[in-house]
Amino acid sequence: MKNSYDVIVVGGGPSGSMAAKMAAEGGVSVCMLEKDRDIGYPVRCGEAVGELGLKQFVEIKDSWIAASITHFGLVAPDETRVEAKFTNQKGFILHRRLFDYDLAQEAANAGAEVFTKSYVNGLLIENGFVRGVTLDYLGEPRTIRAKIVIGADGVESRVGRWAGIRTQVKMKDIETCVQYSVANIDLDINRIVFYVGRCYAPGGYLWVFPKGERSANIGLGIAGHLAKEKSPKKYLDEFLQREYPGASILTTMCGGVPCAKPMEKPVADGILLVGDAAHHVNAMTGGGIISGMKAGWIGGQVAATAVHSGDSSAKFLQTYVQKVRKDFGDTHNRFYRMKNTIINLTDDDLNAIARQISRIPENERTLTRIFKACVFKKPSLIVDVIKVFAGI
Repeated sequence: MKNSYDVIVVGGGPSGSMAAKMAAEGGVSVCMLEKDRDIGYPVRCGEAVGELGLKQFVEIKDSWIAASITHFGLVAPDETRVEAKFTNQKGFILHRRLFDYDLAQEAANAGAEVFTKSYVNGLLIENGFVRGVTLDYLGEPRTIRAKIVIGADGVESRVGRWAGIRTQVKMKDIETCVQYSVANIDLDINRIVFYVGRCYAPGGYLWVFPKGERSANIGLGIAGHLAKEKSPKKYLDEFLQREYPGASILTTMCGGVPCAKPMEKPVADGILLVGDAAHHVNAMTGGGIISGMKAGWIGGQVAATAVHSGDSSAKFLQTYVQKVRKDFGDTHNRFYRMKNTIINLTDDDLNAIARQISRIPENERTLTRIFKACVFKKPSLIVDVIKVFAGI
């Protein structure tokens, strides 16, 4: 570990690795600091991605894929079940530990230096500019200088907060989540299932994501302001006991997912934030792997350009904000508006929506038609739905 680099990336998840890779490919010196002992551990998500999104960045490896998803199901509060098939692409449930590890290896192969057991505990700030980090590395205090720091350190980013960026998320925009990895269950390994309604997950949804023969990630997220009424774990335990009483729980994870609008200003002098740290999560689904990678891809390139230009000011880094907004930020804002409307649907509304979808012939149930059916109770959403699917 050297005493200075052009770019320091804090966090070794997909967005951090992508930022480190792109900055290194831009011809600047880069180090990536991960606080845990292993890249990709512990796993903190449902591990679901779309094939087309992933193909934007990497050549997909078979070793990453726990399950290929071709179908999805939706279960309403009254147990009305809707089945549909993905038409234009398939989805994947990843082995995140392998996936994240290989992404970090790609960053290293591009020239970034990767250090684990590196706990960043502060920023160097000089004349208002972030100029590096302080950290504990393998039990020893260290200081590393940099021209730009990229924060990829997750929800309510500490490095962002230390730089004066507003990283807080309102409770209503935090999904309080818990997930079990379970074995000894019977399920279709090519189908994901979502359960909606207050009986399953108020203000959110419950998911069953297969991870191979007789195993799955089963979890749920509850709107933060509703979690005090009954814990997510209590909802999940009741569901497992009812639906999969013989399941063996192999791992448990919990945490918060920021289902907020993308941060309006995820930059300051000498620093930019990517991924969850900048609230780059689809507010409708809570998914953030692909958008986090895209933010890292953009952020790493902008950081390298800033280094070469000798300008790491917030004004220069605004280019990153503009590129993110154009690429996916505006769409995520629409998802946020849709979420805020859908979260207020009653169980009766959800039952009616499920029945409406079930009237569509199964071979005609495209995502576009399903979304349009979903908004028949809230027609004010139709403009946002059309813009999302039209890509505008």
